[in-house]
Amino acid sequence: MLPPDPSTVRYPGPWTHRDVSANGILLHVAEAGAGEPVLLLHGFAGMWWTWHHQLRDLAEAGFRVVAVDLRGYGDSDKPPRGYDAWTAAGDVAGLIRALGLRSAHVVGHSWGGLLAWSAAAMRPRVVRSVGVLGGAHPLALRQAAGRLPFGRRGAQARASSHVLRFQVPMAPEKRLVTDNAAYTGELLASWSGEAWRGTDDFTETAATLRHAMRIPGVAHSALEYYRWALRSQFRGDGRRFRRDVDARVTMPVLQLHGEDDPCVLLSTARDSAPWRGPHSEFVTLPGVGHFPHLEAPAETSAILASFLRGR
Repeated sequence: MLPPDPSTVRYPGPWTHRDVSANGILLHVAEAGAGEPVLLLHGFAGMWWTWHHQLRDLAEAGFRVVAVDLRGYGDSDKPPRGYDAWTAAGDVAGLIRALGLRSAHVVGHSWGGLLAWSAAAMRPRVVRSVGVLGGAHPLALRQAAGRLPFGRRGAQARASSHVLRFQVPMAPEKRLVTDNAAYTGELLASWSGEAWRGTDDFTETAATLRHAMRIPGVAHSALEYYRWALRSQFRGDGRRFRRDVDARVTMPVLQLHGEDDPCVLLSTARDSAPWRGPHSEFVTLPGVGHFPHLEAPAETSAILASFLRGR
């Protein structure tokens, strides 16, 4: 089976697709609505389409909504470098400015949430508020995942075991795309809440993300984020990153977390409190796993709209 062309992820809908030049690369975005700007950042094995519910809902609620394919994903550029948090945060800041904005609300899922929080810490002038779905502050995640994987305190280390598996060269890339990217679908299922896994919507989502993972270069780029995250812990750039994000941000943060998230544990998300800015909120969704925006889209959109209106 031939790998798909990147342009095949430009699905039609009540949004506009375009390319935006930012931070030295071209980023593909889907945009809808008018009003206060909201930038949506997807997580691992995702793309702009994972926000298709929120593109509709938030646009109808009166926001200008932009969902981007992160560097290395979808129909965005896939350069050989730049998968560190500094460069990715620069992509976020550069994209906001390239969209003609002084600042925007930045909402991210999982890895996208980590980037949203990092951009808020390192580029605060371009971030009005932060939304983090299924994620935690990078230092809260580092502290929890760095504990020995035994007993209750080692639960996050066990939940993050995929990060270690992703460090091996070449083999993880092959596994992600083999058999029509079946492993990508397995990861989606294992990280999702039980109720969503049995729905037609889950089946459609799995097929869509498996297709996107097979685009040339995506599997390698997606894994490079994880490889930088672990390997930088033992290098000077990791120490500098920890120093740069180790401060309470100045803007409000919404953390929206599934109570059944097996990937970023609820306790780890709660441990992010020291880095949340004033007037922040922490909301949980019962029966929801790692993907609140896909598993409970209407509720997620309503919570996001309520939070954003107050900022």
